[in-house]
Amino acid sequence: MPNQANTATVELLKQKLSEAKSFAIVEYSGTTGNDQVELRQALSAAGAEFRVAKNTLMRQVTGKDEMNASFAGQNAFVFSYEDEVGGLKALFTFHEEKEKLVIKQGLMGDTVLSAEELASLSKLPSKNELVATLISRLQGPTYGLVNVLLAGQRDLVYALKAVADKLGTQSNTTPVTE
Repeated sequence: MPNQANTATVELLKQKLSEAKSFAIVEYSGTTGNDQVELRQALSAAGAEFRVAKNTLMRQVTGKDEMNASFAGQNAFVFSYEDEVGGLKALFTFHEEKEKLVIKQGLMGDTVLSAEELASLSKLPSKNELVATLISRLQGPTYGLVNVLLAGQRDLVYALKAVADKLGTQSNTTPVTE
């Protein structure tokens, strides 16, 4: 019979997994306490969470037999809440700087992802970067249209200024006689 603490932890982890857009299993045995604090802060800024839980409980929560091999060792679990790749980007950035983590597997929806697939996902632009790119692409034609519509007026002003400059320099060089 499971104890109350484990039952509550399983329920909490199920809730976190259902809210997360992506999930990763990370072995953290080579990290120090300061490293973990730094990683937690980076993940928190990216809308993700670093959580340590018992492997048996996480195995029960995920319910994926393909992931059973990853539930060995000192594991932590990274839940990305804001977007699918934000937490993974922060995780892989920390991994590349410190080289102390072993990223094992992940989960996105019902799809089990390998470490290589997680690495390739972490290289994708984040949701905010994609939105900014989309907005700039949508604004591009509008700016072009405005420039085309204003070009006639602008060219007329330039032509009139050139004529005025030409008449102004001619009137200064040639005396007017009556």
